[in-house]
Parts: sequence; structure tokens; C-alpha cells
Amino acid sequence: MQLYTKDELIKKFRELEKMGWIPNGRFGNQGGIGNTLEDFLGITENNLPIPNAAEWELKSQRANTSSLTTLFHMEPSPRAVGFVPKVLLPLYGWSHQGAGSLYKDGEMSFRQTIHGLSHSDRGFIVQIDRAAKKVLISFDSKKVSEKHSDWLKGVKEKVGLGELSPQPYWGFDDLEHKAGTKLLNCFYVQAEVKIEEGKEFYWYNKVQMLQKFRFEGLLEALEKGVMLVDFDARSGHNHGTKFRLKQNHLPLLYEKITTVIGS
Repeated sequence: MQLYTKDELIKKFRELEKMGWIPNGRFGNQGGIGNTLEDFLGITENNLPIPNAAEWELKSQRANTSSLTTLFHMEPSPRAVGFVPKVLLPLYGWSHQGAGSLYKDGEMSFRQTIHGLSHSDRGFIVQIDRAAKKVLISFDSKKVSEKHSDWLKGVKEKVGLGELSPQPYWGFDDLEHKAGTKLLNCFYVQAEVKIEEGKEFYWYNKVQMLQKFRFEGLLEALEKGVMLVDFDARSGHNHGTKFRLKQNHLPLLYEKITTVIGS
């Protein structure tokens, strides 16, 4: 694998942009934008071909998409509790839509994508406690939508309608270390997409070089509702708790933003 200096890698991005529309190199693969970019650069599994690659991430995304970018996975504390499978799923979960067909009878689900701007329709919200240096998950039964009234009755019977106790949380130090390790510096590449005769084509026409991860930016993103905490668990499997970001907001997490391609 060829190694590039940072400037040489930027030159490769500019070469790619000048190529215009190029076909998806992994036909039928939903991750085609990232895969096609990696193929062009001659890399595998996001291993950036620069000498200090451990300090850099490569994030790629379709332009004008409503999809979220997954930044990292991290289960909440207290870890010993096993909060998602042992508390949230059995006490606050609901019947999985595939129970009795795709999965066994009684299969439960706990899927919530939440942030700090407003409560979800099941009453969950992210809270930032700067004094205690914690990002917490809170539950307010008064914020539950009427359409979930039967579910709420079940919660009341199992655990009551008070606040989560203990509350699941991420300590600032742990969260900053996790995010900072994954996102210290980043090349953020976006591509326009078109389909011709059933085949996808990409034009990589926007690249930003993002440097010096800013933890306060992560907290602000949670409070503004552009970063989300995504729980995705069922009885048979916990798919992991993800921190995900809405389109175009990645620069919020960095001190220095340099436009390489585009505006």
C-alpha cells in the first residue's frame, strides 16, 4: 500500500473531484460511497495511507441525505449494570414487531434515537450535567405520547413512572477519550449521487479537513439535537449504543476547518 503525505492525499481528493461522475465500485453495496473512495485511494477498512494515520479518520457521506453518520459505539455507565439489556429492554421495552414470526414469541424491543433538544414520544431525553460532568439519559412519563399509553401502563406496573434509577450516563472524561481517539482529526468527504440505467454514480465534490476535536462541540451538538444517541436492542441481541450525527454538522466538533474542495 502506497503511503501519502497529507498534501499528497489532498491532491488525490482533487484528482478524484476532477474525474467527475464515477461508477459505484461495489455494485449493490449501500456503503458504496465509502467503498469506492477507499478503492480509489488503495486502502481497506478506513486505514488512511498516511504516516500518522492513527490520528486521522476518513468519513464519507452522500450529499443531501437525511441519513445519520455513526461516529462511535459506547455503552452507558454504570457498566456493571448492563443497562441496555438488563434495565431498559426488560423494564422499558415493548413487543418487537417481528415477535412470533421473525423472532420467538415474547421478543422485546428497545429502539430509541434521542437527543437533548426535546423528549422522544416515549419520554426519553439526553441531559447534559456540566457540574457533574455527565451526559445522562432521563425519562419523563408526562412527555409520553398518547399513542403509547398502553406501553406506559406496562412501565408503571413493572417499575413505576419516576425517573430512571440509577440513570444511565457517560462521564465526560470517558466520552471525551472515546470520541477524541476516534475523531482527533478527520477528512470529511461528501459526494453527489445519480442513478443511470440502474447503476449508481458518484461525484466527490466536497472535502473538508477537520482538525483538533472539540469536546464542547459534541455537547453542543447533543443539546441542539443534531447529535443523537441511538439505542437498538431486542431480546436476542443488543446492536450497541451509537452516537450519530446529522448531515453537515461534523465541522461543529472541530476547532479548525479547512475546505479542500467545494464551498
